[in-house]
Amino acid sequence: MASSLDIKRRIRSINSTKKITKAMEMVSAAKMRRAVSSVLAIRPYAHAAWSVLTNLSKAFEEFSGHGFLEIRPVKNVLMIVVTSNRGLCGSFNTQIAKKIREEIANPEKLTINRIGVRKIESLGTKSPIGDLVPKDSRDLKIDFITIGKKGEAMVRKLNKEIIATFPDGADFSVANDIKPLSKIVMDAYLAKKYDKVVVIYTDYVSAVTQQTRIRQILPISKIDIEKQIAEMDVVAKEYGLVEPKVEYKIEPSPQEVLEFIFPRLIEMQLFHGVLESAASEHSARMVAMKSATDAAGEMSEDLTLAYNQIRQGKITQEIAEISAGRAALE
Repeated sequence: MASSLDIKRRIRSINSTKKITKAMEMVSAAKMRRAVSSVLAIRPYAHAAWSVLTNLSKAFEEFSGHGFLEIRPVKNVLMIVVTSNRGLCGSFNTQIAKKIREEIANPEKLTINRIGVRKIESLGTKSPIGDLVPKDSRDLKIDFITIGKKGEAMVRKLNKEIIATFPDGADFSVANDIKPLSKIVMDAYLAKKYDKVVVIYTDYVSAVTQQTRIRQILPISKIDIEKQIAEMDVVAKEYGLVEPKVEYKIEPSPQEVLEFIFPRLIEMQLFHGVLESAASEHSARMVAMKSATDAAGEMSEDLTLAYNQIRQGKITQEIAEISAGRAALE
């Protein structure tokens, strides 16, 4: 049985740990709020960009089959993985690793192009899954771009090729930070090095709920863009924000507008994935640290009770010895 001195030392150690986890919980809560604010900040831009494409449906159809809309048999896939730089965030990174293994184990899913761009419908309507282009998945090649140190470690353990890595990408906070990544992705797709580009990230649903998502970036998919915008709307609804209605004119020609807006739309999708992942990471860490703080508190209480019992036992024993000594003298 541990001595009272050992128990007292453990209580001090646990209380010190409790202070650290409590501080980390508060820091993560503040970072989570900033990350959610960043997600909400790009929401009006995403709505406006998609609204432009909706209003230019005819020109959009004319562009189908060219550039970022070109549909090819899927032989090479580029997978962008968004993770954290640090641990202590519960199952946040574990769920991403699980999703990667699922996609590698079932490559037939990656050979399906979720197009949904042939016919542009108004934003908010329920759209069916568009043209599907299945292909034999036995020869499918998957390369990776990793964002965050944990993602790089995951992919290297799977012995997969990493064409680029952004160790500090999990801390991207402004749109310009994403430009090097988006350039690599767009150049590789236009050069026909890859037939499909997807991003795996964690969607922030609420402070206690995060879900792992995979979204098609290229070829541009109406379905996936609408889903990402819907994710922003869920967060906005939780925070009670209402999207203002705006009117605008399009100049010069619809084709020139589309040529300009397609790269911006791809950047928005990638940036959105990074921001959602950051909010989810800080939320997961906040919950994990709260659980650690609560567990430390319970352990401290149990050890304090054990310490008091030992101390009380010693006092009782000393009183008994003094009484026995006095009785012997009498």
